[in-house]
Formats: sequence, structure tokens, C-alpha cells
Amino acid sequence: MQANKIILQRKYARIVQLFAEKKGCSYEEALDFFYNSKTFELISEGVADMHCMSDEYLADELMLECKI
Repeated sequence: MQANKIILQRKYARIVQLFAEKKGCSYEEALDFFYNSKTFELISEGVADMHCMSDEYLADELMLECKI
């Protein structure tokens, strides 16, 4: 299922903000990492309904991804 693009953009902003806080980096650095991440790819392609996961869960996924 595809999510509404406007709703997804707002979700992306919340995820990036949480990720920046958790990682202790700037919003710009977090945004760059997010848009180049596997997590973003999965959300934007609608894989496994990732867009339905909580913002906190997805920010944690990004934290795991950045440690790889």
C-alpha cells in the first residue's frame, strides 16, 4: 500500500528529528543520512508497510543502520 505523499513527508521530518537527537548530530547531517539509507528506501517503496511503523521505531532502525 502506498501512503499519502504529504503524510510521508511529515513522517520523514519527525523521523529525521528523532534520529538527529539520538545520534547527537545536526538536522542536516541526519537528513543526508536518512535520504541515503536503506530504511528510507524501504519506507518510500512501501515494503512491509514500514511507513506504518512508529517514528521512534524507524529512528532506532536508522541508529542500527548507522552502526553497520
